[in-house]
This record gives sequence, C-alpha cells and structure tokens, in this order.
Amino acid sequence: MCERSTAAAVTMALGGVRVLELAGLAPAPLCGMILADFGAQVVRVDRLSRSAAALQHGDVQGRGKRSLALDLKRPQGAAVLRRLCGGADVLIEPFRHGVMERLGLGPEVLLQENPRLIYARLTGFGQTGKYAKTAGHDINYLALSGVLSKLGRKNENPYAPVNLLADFAGGGVMCALGIVLALFERARSGRGQVIDASMVEGVAYLSSFLWKSQNLGLWSQPRGENLLDSGAPFYEIYRTSDGKFMAVGAIEPVFYNQLIKGLGLNFDELPAQMSFSDWPEMKKKFASIFAQKTQAEWCSIFDSTDACVTPVLSFDDAASHQHNKERSSFIKNDQGEISPRPSPVLSRTPAVPSCKRDPFVGEHTEEILLEYGFTKQEIAKLYSNKVIEFMSLKANL
Repeated sequence: MCERSTAAAVTMALGGVRVLELAGLAPAPLCGMILADFGAQVVRVDRLSRSAAALQHGDVQGRGKRSLALDLKRPQGAAVLRRLCGGADVLIEPFRHGVMERLGLGPEVLLQENPRLIYARLTGFGQTGKYAKTAGHDINYLALSGVLSKLGRKNENPYAPVNLLADFAGGGVMCALGIVLALFERARSGRGQVIDASMVEGVAYLSSFLWKSQNLGLWSQPRGENLLDSGAPFYEIYRTSDGKFMAVGAIEPVFYNQLIKGLGLNFDELPAQMSFSDWPEMKKKFASIFAQKTQAEWCSIFDSTDACVTPVLSFDDAASHQHNKERSSFIKNDQGEISPRPSPVLSRTPAVPSCKRDPFVGEHTEEILLEYGFTKQEIAKLYSNKVIEFMSLKANL
C-alpha cells in the first residue's frame, strides 16, 4: 500500500504541487498530510529545534513531508520564506490573525511576488470578527458554531467528542478542500488567492444537516432525547457480557424488524418503534438483552443481517477486522506503526502514502533550499548566522 516511488508521486492526483506548511498544531499538519498523501511535495517549515516551541509542536502527522528549520522571526529568515513562496504553489499558515503581517509575510506581499500562490490561512475564528485575535481550541470553536449544544446525553452537560470535529474535520479537512478548489480554479485563471479557513465556520458547515432539518422535528426534544442523539433505543450503544459494546443504528422499519428478530423479541408484543414515551423503557430492555451475550456472539447473530448492528472496535481490533483487512483500510509504516490509509480511494490516481518515518526538525533543510534555487554559499551563510538549522540524524537515533 505504501511502496511509494518517485514515479508514483508524480502520477498521483496532486503530483508536482509544491506546498509549504508552516509548523503548527494538529489541524494544519493534517491538512498538509492529506496533500502529501495524494502526491504533493510538502515542506514543513519548522522552528529551529533549539526553541521550546519546536520541541512542543509534536507533529505526528508528518507522513510524506520534509522538514526545513527556519527562524521566521529574523528578517533573514522571513526573506528566505518569501523566496521559497516565489517557487511554491501553496502556503499553509496556522497562526493567529496579524502574525504573518508583522513578519512582512502577509498575502498582500507574497501574492504580489507570486500571483499564482494559494495562501491558505487556517485559524480557529477566521481572519475577521470579534474573536479573530483570540486564542482557542476545538471545544471553543465547537461551542461558538452551535454544534456543541447538540452533543451530549439527556440531563448531562454538552459533550465534546475529543478534538475531531472542529480541529480536524472543520479545520484540516475543510482547508485541504479549499486548497484543492483553489488549485482547480487556478488552472483556468492562472491566479492564486487567499483561503480564510475558520474552524468555527468549517464545523458549522459540516453541521448543515442539523440546521436544515430543524423543521423536520428531528431535534424538537431536549438534547439526548432525539432520534440521533442517544434518545432512541434503536440508535444507541449497548454493553455486552464481556465488557465490550455493540453499536445499533436500526432507524428504518425494515432494519428495526431485523434488530428485534436478532434480539429474540416478538415484534407484536412491543410498542410502536416511534412511540417516544416508550423509548426509555425500551432502552432498558435492549440493554438487558445485549448484556447477556459477548460481543463475538452478537456479531455472529447480526453480521449476516441488515439490522445495522456492528461491534464497537478498539484501534487494534479495527485494524485486524476482516472487512477492513479485505479493503486494506489500514497501513503500516517502516516503523511498524499502523494508521488509516488515505481516503477516498481514487481508481486511476490513488494516494500512495509514504512508509517512511516522519521527518526530524531540519532534516531536509539543505536539500530543500537547493531545490528552490539557493546556492551552497547562501545556505552556508544562513547557517552561520543561525537562520537555518541542519539536523544530524545520529543525534536523534
């Protein structure tokens, strides 16, 4: 799955696209990794490793990237990035509003020098508005989008599902989508543009179904009492006798009938599926039945049906599950680390993710600068002035 040759990188969907990703926290690295997985040449511009910030950013999504260590706070370092942007297709910057402008690296400067550059700004609150310069994290963006108010069980506080929704889905994935859209448009116009990717707006956009279905009555009950938010007994998670869990999503009547059959219940002796007042009691009944068998036993009952009942798998179990193995849904790198393969799958130009370990900070500084047209003399001067850094691999092994 990840035997990635130079030829494969060129023929992938984003082959030949040059991306500069300014090192930051989780959302921007995911965005860069998505582009790298699909063939882009992604350079992660890291802070010098001697700085605390560089040691703390902990990018675990560096697959397929190379690292250049550069001190952007120094005029010489900012000048290096300007020159790099002159030969790049995409810049991903994850800083709060105004940081790049103070460095003399704002879009007005960089797009004037390279009108084809796509300047992607990935932030929590966006480039304008009351909170544009305010710090925040996934839970804050989720809260401001309105989505957090919908998440949680009955009589409990709203619940943030780790940091997947705003950081990664509303941030990293939406920003990658924006970059691909801008690249597509540039093929017609020849011009780059600025992408303002706000995680608040990204996760709000993801929740469009919630907004647009309000008049359907799906969310007319308090949080945790509706069809899809743990209110319904047929859209719930149940514990098995061995302490594992089964996920039930039998919404449609034909699927619900198969659920009832698999549970060994008599359909005619039960209240109507959509009898809201009976839902709490039905949940108790379902829970008591699921608790009588192991997860494996329930899988043997439901696997051949359309009852929409599936096991809740651990990461280890997901990677080894028969369905996922048949699709090669998970990949292993050279260090034996398992992770999901890139998605979606393209028929002609599929992603071929790199199997190599993630780059060390500054590991590829010299080779990248040479590729972008710097001379060995210029590189030596930058190094002696401590504007760039080379990382010795022996020091990290």
